[in-house]
Amino acid sequence: MLERDGQKEQTVHHPIPPPGSATGYTAPNVFRRPRPQQAPPAATPRTSEGGVADSGPDATRILSDLLSRPTHTGVLESALAHAATLLGGDVRGYAVVRRGQDCVTAVLGYPRALVGTALSGPWASMRARVLTDGAHELYELNPPEIHTLLNTCGMRDVKLSLVVPLSDRGRNLGALVLDRTGPGGIDPGAQEAVNRWAAAVAPLLGVLDSREDWKQTARQITGAVAEAVESRDFDALGHAAAVAEASVKLGRAVGLAERELEELWYAATLHDIGKIHGESGHALVGSNFLHGIPHLSEAQKAIRHHHERWDGQGEPGRLEGEDIPLYARIVAVANAYVRLGDFERLRTQAGKGLDARLVGLMEKVMLEAPTQ
Repeated sequence: MLERDGQKEQTVHHPIPPPGSATGYTAPNVFRRPRPQQAPPAATPRTSEGGVADSGPDATRILSDLLSRPTHTGVLESALAHAATLLGGDVRGYAVVRRGQDCVTAVLGYPRALVGTALSGPWASMRARVLTDGAHELYELNPPEIHTLLNTCGMRDVKLSLVVPLSDRGRNLGALVLDRTGPGGIDPGAQEAVNRWAAAVAPLLGVLDSREDWKQTARQITGAVAEAVESRDFDALGHAAAVAEASVKLGRAVGLAERELEELWYAATLHDIGKIHGESGHALVGSNFLHGIPHLSEAQKAIRHHHERWDGQGEPGRLEGEDIPLYARIVAVANAYVRLGDFERLRTQAGKGLDARLVGLMEKVMLEAPTQ
């Protein structure tokens, strides 16, 4: 515990395993949020007397599946699974997202090697289509080097494809492509059900796009503010960006998840933001900039405590060892690395001002980093 403005602030211990651990370091459970379960596999399609697959699981369960993994890949994997249920029979598929370049973002029944591949395809017109010549158009629109991957994925075996666009308020976001390799066509009623399903999924993708745009904007604003503070001292220009880059590399080596790395990036980028009011007490001043932002609470503590020392002789709380928040220890090591630029000098601080195990890990990470 430490006193702050008459109140007690809880500090959390974040142990790091001893060197030489075969499994490496796993971030402490205190940072972990329960991971959502993977969406269950699509149920065996049920068909009505007319042969049209019914809607299967109820809408509440489907929505829960979609929102349990709020990323483009998570949403689209669930969308493909339910669309396949609606069609019935032997169905494989993939989802394409349009972001300047059409890119496969999720697959169902196809190898995951397909994910991340830039493709041109029969979805370009952004209208629903049934292709009776299988993947012929897909092969025709892509260069020979892509054909090898398509062959490996079994695209030559496709007999029939249903292309369903994903559009939201006039924005062409991508498409679902559902392939049959066996006999049989596509019932018009089932096709209409998939079209309706795609229309329901598309707004979720629009929301995710907006969130990603905002995250990027927030990062740009944060970087610009840090540079504005650094511009008061020419020698400091670029320091925040360098510390952020080193911190994220170290955080990834420590085992932090992407959400945690995002918060660590903010802590490192803004660690000296308090210098806008001068050098004295800048850590406390800087931490106040993030007051009242719940999802950056760990970043706030990191900024506040990044001048603590492992030996307990730092400020403002004279915290010692693992009483210092993990993010603060990471930023302190990255900050020292950027300022000193020399591992021999950095090692002299190990066990004194800095967490010795993080110093060792920082050296390993930077020495193993590929040269540009």
